[in-house]
Amino acid sequence: MARGKAIWGIDIGQSALKALRCRSGETPDQIVADAFDFIEYPKILSQPEANAEELIRDALTQFLSRNSVRGDRVAISVSGQSGLARFIKLPPVESKKIPDIVKYEARQQIPFALEDVVWDYQQMAGGSEEDGFALETEVGLFAMKRDQVNRALAPFKSAGIEVDIVQLAPLALYNYIAFDQMQDLPPPDQFDPENPPPSIVLLSLGTDTTDLVVTNGYRVWQRSIPLGGNHFTKVLTKELKLTFAKAEHLKRNASQAPDPKAVFSAMRQVFNDLLTEVQRSIGYFSGIDRRAKIGKVVVLGNAMKLPGLQRYLGQNLGSDSAKYDVIKLETFRGLVGPGVVDAPSFKENILSFATCYGLALQGLVDTKIHTNLLPAELLRDRLIRAKKPWAVAAAAVLLLGCTVNAFGHWSAWRTARTEAFADVTSPAKAVVSKSQSLESEYGAEKGRFDEMQQIGNNLTQGVEGRLAWLKVTKAINLAIPRDPNALEKPVEEREELHIDTIQCVKAQSLEAWYNGRNAPAPGAEVAEPEEEPAAPPAGEEAAEVEEIEPPSGEGWVFRIQGYHYHNKEGDTAHEGANYVRETLMKNLSQKRLPMPEGEKVPPELQAKPDQTDFPVGDLGVGFPFLIDPPAIVPSTLSVREGFPPNEPNGEDPKVRVFDFVVEFCWQPSKMTAEEEGTEGAEDAEVAAN
Repeated sequence: MARGKAIWGIDIGQSALKALRCRSGETPDQIVADAFDFIEYPKILSQPEANAEELIRDALTQFLSRNSVRGDRVAISVSGQSGLARFIKLPPVESKKIPDIVKYEARQQIPFALEDVVWDYQQMAGGSEEDGFALETEVGLFAMKRDQVNRALAPFKSAGIEVDIVQLAPLALYNYIAFDQMQDLPPPDQFDPENPPPSIVLLSLGTDTTDLVVTNGYRVWQRSIPLGGNHFTKVLTKELKLTFAKAEHLKRNASQAPDPKAVFSAMRQVFNDLLTEVQRSIGYFSGIDRRAKIGKVVVLGNAMKLPGLQRYLGQNLGSDSAKYDVIKLETFRGLVGPGVVDAPSFKENILSFATCYGLALQGLVDTKIHTNLLPAELLRDRLIRAKKPWAVAAAAVLLLGCTVNAFGHWSAWRTARTEAFADVTSPAKAVVSKSQSLESEYGAEKGRFDEMQQIGNNLTQGVEGRLAWLKVTKAINLAIPRDPNALEKPVEEREELHIDTIQCVKAQSLEAWYNGRNAPAPGAEVAEPEEEPAAPPAGEEAAEVEEIEPPSGEGWVFRIQGYHYHNKEGDTAHEGANYVRETLMKNLSQKRLPMPEGEKVPPELQAKPDQTDFPVGDLGVGFPFLIDPPAIVPSTLSVREGFPPNEPNGEDPKVRVFDFVVEFCWQPSKMTAEEEGTEGAEDAEVAAN
């Protein structure tokens, strides 16, 4: 069924159930409250003898006996200690990639498997976007273990209340304070992180814990302090030797006690502990956000009605030179509805309704935080359940139509039914059976043929593979420079390279290899872009630069390790790495290389008859990289290199040596495609002749 426009914000606390029903107001900065309820438990849920499940169930039963949630949405809160809240600063990133980055961060930040938690995130206001990139982006990540969510939903499920929103209590308080007390904030696009608005500290003193929220309207930080009103009761029980019930009554009526001074003296230690924790939390926040300026402290919770507590915090919070203004609110600015806001029970407990107020706001207006920790499977089940009546009606109509249609076909079949067709149908069935038998035999024979053909293919694959490797080896050999007159020249002028080893490995992704080799080394300076080339002379067109498509898919990576002596003093343009680039790497990048005199290109690699150049690029060879070229170092030539063992002075000759490592890739699939294309071209040429 469709849900109405009203929403119930329900906060199940440790000492009472608070509920507030609201609708949208006439103006965007107000909402209307038309019902509320405050049900105090007979015992505090955290007391050892208290049955929490039974107390909550009785409170919900009493709530439903006085109120109706039919047709209304329901938002509930869970304790801040039950969930996890993280605020993450993202680097500049494309806006469309934020969900993927947040999911990665969720796996890092959430200390449980994502399947075991319910989590949601929200991009906080105050960032900017330029050319599709999000800048100064902060993301709020919120999570809660799935079993804890189910435990929080169990009382409502037993009472027959469908919950639409599950929110952490500190975030509901943040929505309340931003809407009710920070209505004069500048628009998000005018937010300046270097000069943010003053921050408000919201201190909600609960029964067992205190929620501390610090926000400037755009950024929020929260912490749960393990101190609450129950700790005042426990210290009175211990110091004054009272039962828990009498101590609770004495705490609530401390000013009317026979000896108020003894009561406050007993509670002073808790006053000090609370002050210390709040001061320490504010100090920690100021340390992580040094630009933040604390404007005031807003206190909430019925425990704040304890006489002297507000004054004590106001006198001690802050520094000696600047104390914080501690404010205990008497009304909610953005909440109207005389039947609620003027009711004595509501006014008496107004400090405990801020969470309900924030929950209702999330369902009615565009609040700062609108994440929802309700499990997705519950929403899916509700959607299916809502569509079931329509599905049943559609199925009934379809069944009725099928029945009418079947009856019509049956009537037509009945009129044509006769025993005379039996003499004709029997031979036809025999023919069909024979046909199926022949088709089965054909399938079996075809399977045997395919099996034999596969065996033949497996037998020939080894031969074809050897030929492919020989062709690649031939391409490497042709790419190495040779100097026919090497022995007639000084060693540093010989046009030759010396190869020590050639290795190759299988690569599943040549694209990953290419990107890794093409990326700049860590810490390397990025070269400034060169000046634009001069425009061509009038009447001439600039030559088009062929854009090289990087390799992809699987293949082989070759690694050639060697050295050369072509390092003549003063010839810096043709020595060291430059000489390797001008010879070996340049040749490996060519489409074709000339064959040595007296040798011919294999016929299967010839694109046309009598081709004299070897198709290196067509074999799938290319993309050479020079790996970490070292400096040129002096070395001593040895006898194994074909030089005289000693100079006249009795020493071995000194030369400058450059060691190099070159990698390139080979894709046999490209070679196969080229060969198939060549064979097709030859067939076409033969057919044309």
